[in-house]
Amino acid sequence: MIEFQHLTKKYGNKTALNDLNLTIKTGEIFGFLGHNGAGKSTTIKSLVSVIEPTSGSITVEGLPLTENRFAIKKSIGYVPDTPDMFLALTAGEYWDLLAAAYEMSQEDKNRRLEELGTLFDMLSHQEETLSSFSHGMRQKAILIGALLPDPDIWVLDEPMTGLDPQASFDLKEMMKKHAARGKTVIFSTHVLDTAQQLCDEVAILKAGELIYNGTMDDLLAASPGESLESIYLKMAGRKTDAQVVSDLEGSGHE
Repeated sequence: MIEFQHLTKKYGNKTALNDLNLTIKTGEIFGFLGHNGAGKSTTIKSLVSVIEPTSGSITVEGLPLTENRFAIKKSIGYVPDTPDMFLALTAGEYWDLLAAAYEMSQEDKNRRLEELGTLFDMLSHQEETLSSFSHGMRQKAILIGALLPDPDIWVLDEPMTGLDPQASFDLKEMMKKHAARGKTVIFSTHVLDTAQQLCDEVAILKAGELIYNGTMDDLLAASPGESLESIYLKMAGRKTDAQVVSDLEGSGHE
């Protein structure tokens, strides 16, 4: 179980995340939804220790993150919101770096790399630099590195961005299997259909505030007959084209 308690992050006078209280259960697929700047990446980067919150706390399986940072980081596989890092390394060098950081045996590393590299069709690109890859190939390389040590907690920030349909499908199937093993998957997405397909629970953020936390079924049941897109846009403070037309007709405008 992962708990965020009164988590706040400020940049000068700007509040990126305000007093977030949230629990993510072990063994579920948990999705973060929200417009750009809503606080999704800030929450995720706080969990993986990329940034330090201004206040509040995070615990993972009862362990405070601030006091157990190294052990907790070893239990997490993280895919950032952009794959543009370590660009001077070859894919093979990058995977070796991750295997060493997680203290994987050569046997385990080779086995997992064969499995993941075959799945994402990347084994033949090990000697090529990440800088030479397309965005989608970089995304695959970063995904392989994050999942190489088979960590208990997957933290994926917009993981489908740039992936081809086959790779996106394969990743979603892996996410389901990981959760079915009693492990945890946390991801952010702008694609509502993906969230609806995968998530056991979701959190919707708006301007750094948590505005919904619960199951997808409960979210849809609260507005019978409405699409997830319509529900989400109303909660996030925007209207669909149909709602705009309805408002105009109701006010007498043609």
